[in-house]
Amino acid sequence: MPLTTRRRVAARHGLLALALVPALAAHAKDTPQDDRHFDAAATESSSDPAVASAPPSRRTTTLDSVNVTARKRTERIQDVPIAISVFSAQALDDFKIDSGGELLRATPNVNFSKSNFASYNFSIRGIGTKALSVASDPAVAISFNGMPLVRNRLFEQEYFDVQRVEVLRGPQGTLYGRNAIGGVVNMIPNLPSTDGFEAYVKAENGNFDSRRGQAMLNLPLGDSFAVRVAGAFTQRDGFDYNTQTERRVNGRDLWSTRTSALWTPNERVTASLVWEHFQEDDDRSRTGKQLCTRDRGPASVGGHEIKDVWTRDFLSQGCLPGSLYGDDAFGTPNGGSLPQMLGVAAIGTPIGYRPGGRTLVWAVGGPGMGALDPYGDRQQSRNLREIATDYDPRFKAGNDVVQLNLDADLNQHLTFTSQTGYSRDSYWSTQDYNRYPSDPIFNDSDGVVDRQGNPVYPITPGGVYTDPQLGPSKGMLSADLVDARSRQWSQEFRLRSQFDGRFNFNVGVNYLDFQIDESYYVFNNLYSMLAELFYNQGSGIGKPPLDCKPGYVKPLPNGQQLSCVYIDPNSIDSLDGNGHNYFRSRNVASTRSLGIFGEGYWQLADTLKLTTGLRHTWDRKTTTPYPTQLLLAPDARAGGFVNSGYPAGEDIVQKWGETTGRVVLDWTPDVGFTDHTLLYASYARGYKAGGTNSPLIDGDRDYLTFNDADPRFRPEFVNAFELGTKNTLAGGRVQLAASAFYYDYKDYQVSQIVDRATLNENFDATLYGLDLEAAWQATERLRLNANLGYLKTRIANGEQSIDVLDRTQGNEDWLVVRPWLQQSSNCIAPVEVVEKLLAAIENGKITHNVLNQLCNSKNGLFSGWLLPGHRYSDMLGFTYDPNIDAPNGGRGFMADLGGNELPNAPRITFNLGAQYTVPLRANWDLTLRGDYYRQGKSYARVYNTEVDKLRAWNNINLSFTLENLSSQVAIQLYVKNLLDDAPITDAFVNSDDTGAGSNVFTLDPRIIGLSISKRF
Repeated sequence: MPLTTRRRVAARHGLLALALVPALAAHAKDTPQDDRHFDAAATESSSDPAVASAPPSRRTTTLDSVNVTARKRTERIQDVPIAISVFSAQALDDFKIDSGGELLRATPNVNFSKSNFASYNFSIRGIGTKALSVASDPAVAISFNGMPLVRNRLFEQEYFDVQRVEVLRGPQGTLYGRNAIGGVVNMIPNLPSTDGFEAYVKAENGNFDSRRGQAMLNLPLGDSFAVRVAGAFTQRDGFDYNTQTERRVNGRDLWSTRTSALWTPNERVTASLVWEHFQEDDDRSRTGKQLCTRDRGPASVGGHEIKDVWTRDFLSQGCLPGSLYGDDAFGTPNGGSLPQMLGVAAIGTPIGYRPGGRTLVWAVGGPGMGALDPYGDRQQSRNLREIATDYDPRFKAGNDVVQLNLDADLNQHLTFTSQTGYSRDSYWSTQDYNRYPSDPIFNDSDGVVDRQGNPVYPITPGGVYTDPQLGPSKGMLSADLVDARSRQWSQEFRLRSQFDGRFNFNVGVNYLDFQIDESYYVFNNLYSMLAELFYNQGSGIGKPPLDCKPGYVKPLPNGQQLSCVYIDPNSIDSLDGNGHNYFRSRNVASTRSLGIFGEGYWQLADTLKLTTGLRHTWDRKTTTPYPTQLLLAPDARAGGFVNSGYPAGEDIVQKWGETTGRVVLDWTPDVGFTDHTLLYASYARGYKAGGTNSPLIDGDRDYLTFNDADPRFRPEFVNAFELGTKNTLAGGRVQLAASAFYYDYKDYQVSQIVDRATLNENFDATLYGLDLEAAWQATERLRLNANLGYLKTRIANGEQSIDVLDRTQGNEDWLVVRPWLQQSSNCIAPVEVVEKLLAAIENGKITHNVLNQLCNSKNGLFSGWLLPGHRYSDMLGFTYDPNIDAPNGGRGFMADLGGNELPNAPRITFNLGAQYTVPLRANWDLTLRGDYYRQGKSYARVYNTEVDKLRAWNNINLSFTLENLSSQVAIQLYVKNLLDDAPITDAFVNSDDTGAGSNVFTLDPRIIGLSISKRF
């Protein structure tokens, strides 16, 4: 459906909902009201009047006492010995928190960032998800109405008809299960109520041509049954402007709907069924701008001056590890050093001859010209919201969640709960991969002839090459694609006691079955051209490339066989997935997990309670690796085993059986100067399963050398200690909560891209800090709130890792060298070896290609696939083998990480909010609110180098709300990001073969909106 059509349909649906509400309201006047109370303790989803809906007036003299279900039973938040922040629907609106990623502005020691691929990182107290693998788990459990979701869109869709959101800080594995080592975010929707008719509509317009709407209808159908339907949509233009295509991009076109039914056949049984659907189809961009401090390559090596740019390109990594904030960061990579450009120059792409002569014409460049730089050494705009790419992003996602809850009071003391859940998720996102526009690089094939003067195969007519996936272009064009499908189902049974004595319990068992099939593609028109002109040009220069079918093999006169590289002829929207003219990393994994858990609550004295909990988890993960096949085919030129498809490797099966738990002692003394005080001390043991890295390249090791690594990474464990207090003072006008924590963390999982694959490493660390939250109802009209998070993280001594941006670690006796096209990662080589090779190149003994053979040596040979078995050492008079003569097989020197801070762990997070209500005539209130948030400096990676530094940033939001207390009409004007700041909130370093640029993420720009809402 075209975008404009979808918008019209959404608008018509919104108008229809608005038209229906008054009629339904009139009908509801005669509808009998159900006076039964829905037991929140049973399903964690009740309509608690303290948090469920907007109050009739903001004028109050005390703060609300909010009920939560953090321990899967209903309790006042002041009585729960857990560091927890709770946001009702009204609080979310007050803070202008529209989606899960914005929770960081109102929660201490919380951070959020999108990732480079299909996931995100929500971290609590420095613990998040830095492992990039379909077999990795989130460190913070994301739950929908108490149901854990491995893959979800709860941080992409916008909140609507929410009862409350609970953010639990610290390990919560006992009751919430796996993936709760950092904490839990539980979004609890409003479920149907039999108490009476309800309806709500809201319409909003804003800048960037934003249109948003929400509607809800709660309809009792008799005394024991009710249904509730809610929905929301958002449409807006893009926040970013693409100067290359002259279009706004990074817009939104999404909608969500939730339908639920509640049945209470008697006072002892409650059942509910919930279905929620999310859909998005727009031009969202997964990442922001890509920054790069250009690496021009060395001007000299040792005492040898480098006289040509091509040689310097072989010794350039594309981008240097410079600050993201200086002018140099807004450069472009050294495009001539990209492997595909070096490959084109080294192999040559001859397409024919000029008429009447013997001058050879190449598709790109020309003989002896060396590598071209498609980026032309240009500078980018410093505006992070302005990009320049040849390819606009496209984004599609869909998610369904179905949940069945059953609660039965077996007797007056025991409640049985069953929760069955199913979820499926789809994700499809493509965007420009190189993130920079290219100059024209293709030569015109019109008029080019073969040796007999006949017209040649017109591969670049008019200087345009047409890639089967990316279409026509005069310059280098590249794009990536994430295509993922997943599904899960889960089942949990619990038995909870409510005895009158000093002991109660909550015990249960749950099971999770999760499966995912995710592919990550990288397309580049030079890959396709090389496949056509080098690997598939079996008939000679100027002839059409071979019609390469899967499994094609052509006998040669010398008794050998010639294969070819299969080129997928389909567009990016309908790939067959078997092409070797693109990079594809396919990741298929499944997780099956069984947990048995229980918590016991001992009332040791009237004011003293002991909580103990244990959980044993059995995790089984199965990963099917599909090694990558870029430009591989089964012959000496291509160094592969198949010419098409992605054969699966042997399944990798991992199993864990771990016991975790918690012990909490809480005390509620009467201290005299407070209305209520809770003091608690806790110890918790947390666990998160390990996993597998994405698969490596499936090349022939006789011709292509790769750094094989263990595909598995270890699980995480934490011993968490916490002291906390919660207080109510001044007759309920002040609430104050504080907690101090210390974590001893083992094997924190952190990823980087190595060999075109995710390499997940494990690091030990310690963390400690402080959370503070305060609220003060100063007067009937004035309310103040504040929170403060302090966090200090430290990676353990002895931890090491190779930094792909600084492989030499400042050692001047070594240089970074580019690999061959079909390899992936740079290597390092001794200055003295490179100096000798440069002299041999100048003397005509060898070609430039030998430089990138330094990353591909075996047994002291400079061999590779160009000259298999030939000893360059005989010609040069020396040998060199990186597996023997270089640190870590030539990959580089280890960086010492001991004492460094964990990534995305700012030392300070701070929020201060104030709202003041002015009573007006005719029962109207005007509420003015402002919120200030500050996040301290942090680092994007574990190396803590200059390129990793993320500066502190601020965010200011304002709102003006006019409410009529009798008609429940509200008009609101708000401004988010008042100062229109664009801080860099996180960064991701790309792989070696793309130049190692840094994709950066920032805030949304200044957003101004005006809404009107009505409750019935």
